[in-house]
Amino acid sequence: MQKTDKTVKIAFLGLGRMGVPMARRLLAAGHPLTVWNRTAAKAEELVAEGARPAASPADAVRDADVVITMLADPAALAAVADAALPALPAGAHWIDMSTVGPEAVRALASRAGDRATLVDAPVVGSTDRAATGRLDILAGGDTAGVDHVLATLGTVTRTGPSGSGAALKLVLNTAAIGGVGLVAEALRLADALGLDEDTARTALAAGPLGGAVARARAEGAHFATALAVKDLDLATGTAELPVVRAVSDQYRKAAAEEPGLAGADISRTATRLSGTRR
Repeated sequence: MQKTDKTVKIAFLGLGRMGVPMARRLLAAGHPLTVWNRTAAKAEELVAEGARPAASPADAVRDADVVITMLADPAALAAVADAALPALPAGAHWIDMSTVGPEAVRALASRAGDRATLVDAPVVGSTDRAATGRLDILAGGDTAGVDHVLATLGTVTRTGPSGSGAALKLVLNTAAIGGVGLVAEALRLADALGLDEDTARTALAAGPLGGAVARARAEGAHFATALAVKDLDLATGTAELPVVRAVSDQYRKAAAEEPGLAGADISRTATRLSGTRR
């Protein structure tokens, strides 16, 4: 595919909290855009803005030059691939921007074979940065044919061969989620020792966990606790990580005990784990 302008036809599959603003960026840039989501109602606002709705993944990708997937987990990616690959045009580019880990990327690359060029390009950033095209994109594989598409969504860091973007994203998410969990427990310890909460938080923020302290109190960001647990499960399934496994167990336990917490941002879960108030 040699197209480098707005005639590139894009199929965007997966319209969750991140997918919608990302797809809107592509639509605003002038790309012909087809959208699909398992819950069709989530496509309605984009359709109203000019996107074409697809009845299925196969329908979405049938005429696409570029396919972008932004899905919840490896199972969702595999299910979409099952439906889409038979209809995928030869020579298409498939950009997977989900957080699914390198094994899922390798499986998709194996199934696509020579039919498509696969780029794994998970993103760092929340919905606010997705809406303004300021995502950090970790791209593994050959991006030459899709650089102009990725540039609409954010800044690209090339991480190496296929699967390396997915691998680095898993490392970064594991560190971030684990750090937020550690901050929560540090604040619980501070409370048990009779320390003033604000004093303890200020001291932690000035130390090496400063970024995690800020994320544990973030407003306006959304990283669902259930997705955080999914990422930690991917990490602990890859290597022996007893500390990360313990953090994952705490997130999972908190989500099971409080209705609605699984879909809430990890900062809310951190508040529960710390025993403090927002």
